[in-house]
Amino acid sequence: MTDTPVRPQPKAGILDITAYVGGKASAEGFAEPIKLSSNENVLGCSPQASAAYAALADKLHLYPDGHCSQLRMAIAQRFDLEPERLIFTAGSDEIFDLLSQTHLEPGDNAVQGEFGFLSYRIAVRAAQGIIRFAPEPNRRVDVDMILNEVDDRTRIVFIANPGNPTGSWINGPEIRRLHEALPADVILVLDGAYAEFCDDPEYEDGIELARSASNIVVTRTFSKLHGLAALRVGWAYCPVEMVDAMDRIRSPFNVNSPAQAAALAALEDEDFVSRSLEHVRQWRAWLTQQLGGMGLETFPSAANFVLVRFPDTPGRTAKEAEAYLASKGILVRGVGGYGLPDSVRITIGLEAQNRALVEALAGFVKA
Repeated sequence: MTDTPVRPQPKAGILDITAYVGGKASAEGFAEPIKLSSNENVLGCSPQASAAYAALADKLHLYPDGHCSQLRMAIAQRFDLEPERLIFTAGSDEIFDLLSQTHLEPGDNAVQGEFGFLSYRIAVRAAQGIIRFAPEPNRRVDVDMILNEVDDRTRIVFIANPGNPTGSWINGPEIRRLHEALPADVILVLDGAYAEFCDDPEYEDGIELARSASNIVVTRTFSKLHGLAALRVGWAYCPVEMVDAMDRIRSPFNVNSPAQAAALAALEDEDFVSRSLEHVRQWRAWLTQQLGGMGLETFPSAANFVLVRFPDTPGRTAKEAEAYLASKGILVRGVGGYGLPDSVRITIGLEAQNRALVEALAGFVKA
């Protein structure tokens, strides 16, 4: 009989979690591939943000402001929010972790759409909660399907609006209908990572609804529109009681000083924001039209990417398309891990990148 060595073990359920895998960043044979796999801002970031970041190079020995005071006041003023109802984190992902850690007991559950962002399920399972998936007909969140999954052990409902990786969205009346139907002790998380890109007149980011609600959390990030993905700056607007609970377990200095300074400068650079939004609107429409002309199915997107479905015909599948593009030095995101093995997600690139992508895909389709 062989003795099993005694050693530390992770708590139950941790090893059952599938680790998050980001978009590919390298392609064999290409020193600088065209990266359209991570929904980054292809215009970069605000020059003012870069300068603010660099200006703190000689102050790296100092701890950051754990309260994010300047950034807090700037966001409160920009969105007309109460400063005490804001919490700042290392990207939106940390907000999902904190919410799950503070509100889920083992056996409690959270609900998300079946194609919802991967970070939700990771945060819930790490807190020993159960994640429940609501079907998304036409790859779009369905309020009634979400409500069907809610029971007496549900504590959180996660809605990405617009969604990732689908790019789909639901309008304000539907969000309000969902909120009204939820029990008062269930938290509705409205993840607005791509909120700024949606120009549907009926779209609402949830902030107005959250002003008078005791169970809504609206999250935002500086990673997408503002192009600060490397710095990890996220924030949430929610009731003071939730902020107090999450602050008790939040790392004391979770948003570093250069990140705070860059985010503050980015918030003030309205010209860069306008250029970024216009670029996405123009080339999202162009890319959708070009892909449709090849006979590929795309889905309406309110984000800075498009989701493309490929046939299951051997030689023309999504997985083969992703590999073919990589062989040409173009990186896109396969979304089989989201339950969409027939699709790839493509970030809106610069003009030359978009044209190179279309040319390569045309070659793939013909081949």
